[in-house]
Amino acid sequence: MKKFAALVMAFVMTAMTLAGCGSKEQNYTVGICQLVQHDALDAATQGFQDALTEKLGDQVTFDYQNASGDSATCATIANQFVASDVDLILANATAPLQASAAATNKIPILGTSITDYATALEIDNWTGVTGTNISGTSDLAPLEDQAAMLHELFPDAVNVGLIYCSAEPNSQYQVNVVKTALEAYGYTCTYYSFADSNDIATVVTNAAAASDVLYVPTDNTAASSTEVINNICRPAGVPIIAGEEGICAGCGVATLSISYYDIGYATGLMAYEILVNGADVSTMPIEFAPQVTKKYNAELCEALGITVPDGYVAID
Repeated sequence: MKKFAALVMAFVMTAMTLAGCGSKEQNYTVGICQLVQHDALDAATQGFQDALTEKLGDQVTFDYQNASGDSATCATIANQFVASDVDLILANATAPLQASAAATNKIPILGTSITDYATALEIDNWTGVTGTNISGTSDLAPLEDQAAMLHELFPDAVNVGLIYCSAEPNSQYQVNVVKTALEAYGYTCTYYSFADSNDIATVVTNAAAASDVLYVPTDNTAASSTEVINNICRPAGVPIIAGEEGICAGCGVATLSISYYDIGYATGLMAYEILVNGADVSTMPIEFAPQVTKKYNAELCEALGITVPDGYVAID
């Protein structure tokens, strides 16, 4: 009997030991592909990392890769993440999202700083969810409200130039929507597209010469070239309404601003739900910034003699 009791006790202790091993905290590796370094995307990445770190501490490891604005590099990075079998991919901007989608249909992918997922992923009959291994957050501020802002500040303008990178599908989407809204106000709108940063100076010079006001959407190539744009438009006295705060700070007079840190943080919380609580990424709705703020570039407005009405907040 004693021998039997000893055997039972040994079995229980073994089971407890195995259970203890099974309850060991799980570690996660998250691959981050960011298109290019600039303030908005940097803030989104930081928000994402902060949210997951607050939730998981040292259980999460980030493999951060910057593609330096090159789509081919995005594809290389995404394929490396798949080969490494990361637990989740953060795609920061449209090109990384498209590259990640092409690289895997199994690893969960979360996007951030994406303007329109339906356009980026070529999804028809958009319902707010992708139905695939992809979800995330959008940086889209209401485009009709951006057109209304331009009209509020420049009601007497006639010609509006729409500047964007033709290699960014979400930029094309934005200028299309804004063009329709501006034409309803009676403006004459003209597209001015550049393929990459190499021809941006020529395109902006032509646009400034033919326009009373310019509109620049949330566009990563433009965001990394604001100094070039400003050096052309400021001396010409041509104001710019920008799609986001970083571009506005560099070359614009006003924008509807969202917090890229906040949408990155929200994406981090989505990642936690997927990694820890088993949330189905295919059914997670795309999330948007909770609020937008009218902001203006005080220094540039003063230089161009633009008086901003009440209700605008100066960019820090």
